[in-house]
This record gives sequence, structure tokens and C-alpha cells, in this order.
Amino acid sequence: MFQRRHLLQLGAAALAAPALAAPRIAQATSQRVLKFVPQSDLTVLDPVWTTATVTRNHAFLVFDTLYGLDTDFRPHPQMAEGHVVEADGRAWNIRLRPGLMFHDGTPVLARDCVASLQRWGRRDAFGQSLMAVTEALEAQDDRTIRFRLKRPFPLLVHALAKSTATVPVIMPERLAKTDAFTQVPEIVGSGPYRFLPAERLTGARVVYEKFAGYRPRENGEPSWTSGPKQAHFERVEWNILPDAATAAAALQSGEVDWWESLSPDLAPMLRRDRNLRFQPQDPTGSIGILRFNHLQPPFDNPAIRRAVLGAVSQADYMSAVAGSDTSLWRTGVGVFTPGTPMATDAGMEVLNAPRDMEKVKRDLAAAGYKGEKVVVLGVSDLAVLKAETDVGADMFQRMGMNVDFQAADWGTVVTRRANKGPASQGGWNVHYTGFNGIDFVNPVGHLPLRGNGDGAWFGWPGSPRLEELRDAWMFSEGLEQQKTIAVEMQRQAWQDVPYIPLGQYFVLQGYRRDLAGMLPAFPVFWNVRRSA
Repeated sequence: MFQRRHLLQLGAAALAAPALAAPRIAQATSQRVLKFVPQSDLTVLDPVWTTATVTRNHAFLVFDTLYGLDTDFRPHPQMAEGHVVEADGRAWNIRLRPGLMFHDGTPVLARDCVASLQRWGRRDAFGQSLMAVTEALEAQDDRTIRFRLKRPFPLLVHALAKSTATVPVIMPERLAKTDAFTQVPEIVGSGPYRFLPAERLTGARVVYEKFAGYRPRENGEPSWTSGPKQAHFERVEWNILPDAATAAAALQSGEVDWWESLSPDLAPMLRRDRNLRFQPQDPTGSIGILRFNHLQPPFDNPAIRRAVLGAVSQADYMSAVAGSDTSLWRTGVGVFTPGTPMATDAGMEVLNAPRDMEKVKRDLAAAGYKGEKVVVLGVSDLAVLKAETDVGADMFQRMGMNVDFQAADWGTVVTRRANKGPASQGGWNVHYTGFNGIDFVNPVGHLPLRGNGDGAWFGWPGSPRLEELRDAWMFSEGLEQQKTIAVEMQRQAWQDVPYIPLGQYFVLQGYRRDLAGMLPAFPVFWNVRRSA
């Protein structure tokens, strides 16, 4: 088992004592302010431009979506009042709720939604599939959006309710007209909180203010991203505290209210504090992944990618990420989220069989590896990804590969991974990240499983067969047929190896006990309140 090499040097006395050495943060005593420690700094603000999870969490504070998902992943109207399906499923009329307003004081109109969805559809895997069957997307009037489809697309509202990476947020048309591969110049949404750019301090603080013009849904129950979104705090302040010991001390002292990603090393000590409580961040967990750059050698060679499969020990990665408590992680994870209908054990021997590093070396040589440099992007300021990249660099070295481990903060990595060039020109060969389990419940929104080349997510794999199977899944008839296709997709993934799953883990969030109303989801800030 891989030994964790970067344990926090923090004794019991240090945590039990007042946070005298921690940077001073204003005490979170006000009923009007919620202080939160996110998983990392918010370096990218545009949730269409990036798939970074921290940006997704920011997006749901600021923006709203036409539809939302409940905890059973069923879509419900959100900004939409409802919809009517016509022409045997080839026409959808979506009606906006009245009185919706953007943070700049302008009304939300159908043309804003059309431009926003068109921009999103150029970047997102699910959006690309929807736009591929869309003949026209139009504003019929100020409140009516009309899809005219080439063929029925039963998953249309599921696409518009997407809550995972690359969110179909609605923004003003003037911003949505920004090229999908360029970040928008301004963050203006219609959600329950508005972003305050003047108070943002890169690497230190992000601030949001309750939007007085927000109109929650009049009915339904709050669930995941659906239902009424009530903002109970006047301000939400994100405090960027990359050092886990500092974040833990701030949570204990009451200087912050909520820590998104509790370090597993500190969990036993923090659990002794009666003023704190803990729960998994997301019931679907997170899936760690190893992503190859398919455009550059050596991983443009599928045989070399297949050889790496034999070296990956999911237990090594997960114990480094989540610690020794095996209730917080699992192995035997394929390309679909464990416990969901598409999950299968097809071909899992490639990851479950005993690891044999000497065989891996022989397989690499047979595949034609000749000592090419492998740039592994390390992450220095996000504990989960730091653990993944530390294990990964060690694994590639033990395989006998020529490793160049280049560590940087997550914001830098997010920017660099968009570089398609060779490593000598600022590119890369391997990077590590994670997705929420909800991202991998089916092939439609599963970004790393796409095989559409230049249109694919960072790494740009090309797999015509995976794309054929994905299309077949979308238009299949019934669950059993979908499961059959999912089995074939997983087997194909072990041949093409667009990425390698590293296991599933559950991140604990830590709260002050006086907070109430948190939904069982990723961090959402509506309905959260301070109890009496």
C-alpha cells in the first residue's frame, strides 16, 4: 500500500488549542454572514469555459438554470414555468416564469436563454449531443424558448437540468454571445446571490451578496438543485485556506462556519469537538481519474495506455486520497459510478487483478516506449489532487518511465491542461483530477468517456466506436438495452483507454453545529441558515 508522504505535521495539542497562529479571520458571529472554506481558490469564474468543480459550485450561487434535479436525479422546472412537447417529440416549447431578473437589473428573456444554451452546447458533452439533433433553437417571444429537433430527444430536459461540470447556466445575451472558448468578461446571473468582483482577493477571498431581486419558485421542495432557493444570509464569504491545519483551526474557533473538504488526517481529532458535525459532501461521491494527453507521445499510442492500466492500484490512490477509513472509499470502480444502473464489472480484471510491475515494464517495451519524457502535472494546493499526483508520479517512475513531475497550484493546472501543444511548449502528458459520481452515471454527460477528438474534454481522445455506442445509448429503448450498451462501452474503454478511473471516495464536509438546512448535495448555499 502506498505510504502517504505528505502527512500534516499537526499534533493533538495544536488542534485543541486556540488558533493563535492562524491568519486572523473576522469571527463568523453575525446572523447575516456565512463563512465558507472551499476546496481551492476560485481561479476561473466562467462555468461554461471550465469543468473545475469549484467553478461549478460558484456558478450555482450566481446563476440559475431552466431546470433543476432532485436527489433522485429527476428534472423539474426551475427558471422554466413548464414545457409543452409537440410534433411527435420534435418540438419543445419552454415557458419562462414571469418576473425573472438578472443582477444587472435587466429582465431575463427567452433570447438570453437561447444564446446561453447555444454557448453551453458548444462546450458540454450533453449539450453537444442535444445541439446535434437541434434543427433550430429560437425565442418565440420574450418568455418562450422553442427547440425544433431533427428527431425526438427524450433527454432534453435532463440536459437542461445538468448540475455537473459545464453547467447550462443562463446569462444575459450580451455575455452569452462571447465565444465558448473565451471566458466571459463579466459574471452576471439571475441566481440567489450576486458575485462582488470588487471584493475578490485572488488566493484569499471571494464574496457574494444576497440578490434582492431573486424570485424563488413558489412551490415544490428544495432538493439538490431543484425547488425553492431561499437565501437566508446577506453575504456568503469564501475564505481561501489551502493549509489544512489553518482551516481546521478556523473551523474549531468559529472563525469560519463550513469547510468543504475536510482533511482525513484531521478528522479523528475534529470529531471530538462537540461544536462541529460532519457528513459526506455528496452521496454519489467523487471519482478520481488519470487523464492522458492523446495528442502527444508517448500516450498517443493506445498500447502504451493499455500498459499503464496494469500499473494502477486503485487502493494506493484511494488510501492516499481518503486515508485508512475504508468506509470513505472503494475500489473496483469502472467507468460508471458504483451502485448506479449502468455500473458493470465487464473487463474489470484489468484493474482488479494482482499488480505486476515487471509485466508492465515488458508491456511498455513491447508497445514501443523508448524513454520519452512524461510530464505529469502535479497539484500543490488541493489535498485530494496532491495525493493523486504524488502517487501517480511514483507509479510512473516505478514503471520505468522518464517522469518530469511539474507541480503547480490548481488554477495554473486548469489553465495549462487546455494547451494541446507538446510539453516543451507548455503542454503536458498526464494530469489528474476528479469528478462527482453524478457525472458518471450514464454515457451522455460523461466527459472523460467522450471520444470525439478535438471536441473532446482535455486530453482529446479519438474513439469512433465509443461515440457510436454513446449515440446508440441515447436513443435506445429501455433500461436493459442501455445496460447492454454500457457493458460494451466499458469493454471498449479498456481498449482505447481515454482515461483510467482511480476509485470512488467520499469527502467529508465540516460544519459548525449551529448551521442548519444543508442539502445532501455538493455545496449549495440556498436554504442554509443559522439555527437559534
